[in-house]
Amino acid sequence: MFTPAAVAASCAGFVLIGALQSLYGPAIPALREEFGLSPSAAGLGLSAHFIGGVTGVLVFNRVHGRAGNRLLLGASYALMALGSAAFAFAPAWPAALVAALVAGLGFGGIDYGLNQLFAVGFGRRSTAMLNVLNAHFGIGAVAGPALIGLLGPDRYPVVFLAFAALAASLVLFLKGVGDKDPAGAATGPGGPPPAPGRAGRAVLLLGAFVLLYVVHVGVEAGVGGWEPTHLEAVGYGTATAASATSVYWLMLTAGRFLVVPLAVRWSEPLIVAVSCAGMTVCAAAAALPGLAPYAYAGVGLFIAPVFPTALPWLGRTVPTARRAAAYVIAASMVGGVAAGPALGRAIELSGVRAVPVVLCGMTALCLLAALWLARATRPPRPDPPLARASDI
Repeated sequence: MFTPAAVAASCAGFVLIGALQSLYGPAIPALREEFGLSPSAAGLGLSAHFIGGVTGVLVFNRVHGRAGNRLLLGASYALMALGSAAFAFAPAWPAALVAALVAGLGFGGIDYGLNQLFAVGFGRRSTAMLNVLNAHFGIGAVAGPALIGLLGPDRYPVVFLAFAALAASLVLFLKGVGDKDPAGAATGPGGPPPAPGRAGRAVLLLGAFVLLYVVHVGVEAGVGGWEPTHLEAVGYGTATAASATSVYWLMLTAGRFLVVPLAVRWSEPLIVAVSCAGMTVCAAAAALPGLAPYAYAGVGLFIAPVFPTALPWLGRTVPTARRAAAYVIAASMVGGVAAGPALGRAIELSGVRAVPVVLCGMTALCLLAALWLARATRPPRPDPPLARASDI
């Protein structure tokens, strides 16, 4: 499915989408000054981006099979480049929101398209390669705000233009991507659509995967958004809280690289279940002020493998896996958008010090979903051989 150059270009694409998602927040001060926005209005840029992302995932899934992989990925890179450049030159805020939506369409197509192709394109190494791919998303998510901080928020148009040029250049490497999926990938390793009698089980499995993805992405976004507030509330300084949050994102990135050698030896259900258990323990430990910064770093380390590792598992266990993957990736984006307001409301009712408790409850829900899925997808034990007459 991929030449070595195409693999490298795909990883660079994930660096770009990770950075693009993370650029809107650091640019808010300059956006507010340039367009005269309130904080909530300025935050609509990221919301427009995510709306475009969900739409891009669903559109890519809808037209895949009718168009080749290269055309769809090329169109996604082009949309991301066009939207980023338009955002840099937007003369008014409504035009900037439309540009963010267009960039989000490309973002969603790249996110879903490359995740899906890596899930079916490397055989037994797919889980390891998916973790490598998604680790590069984390590199971009760390590098994007650092670049804005280095140049200054008022230079955000230059950064968006640079990312537009880089996204456009990646189209040149698509010749190394297989235009058609491997045989059997259209419906995933799970085979053809299920018989009517098994449709209910398929719905339950898909629902459990959607729950796992929505809640774990909510935890990921919730820690990133609320860790500084919680650490300051329990006595840490602003600089320490900000540094600890950066460490959390770095650990999330490192965790995906660290799991690569394990992914070729351990099964996906085992990796996901252990990750969810580790998340739960670390989230609970964050309630202790002295351990909180280290516990949040641990959450980042354990949450890292869940998203990329569960995709091949989904593909093997849920019939019509391509459509299922689109649903769970789109749902994960919705979870990321909804996490902020939902956690904010919970914290309004219970106080900032309850952040670890709320997050621990969410990670426990992930663990329950993972354990149920592991049990529900466990292959049946072979029947014992019949005894021979001479053995009786």
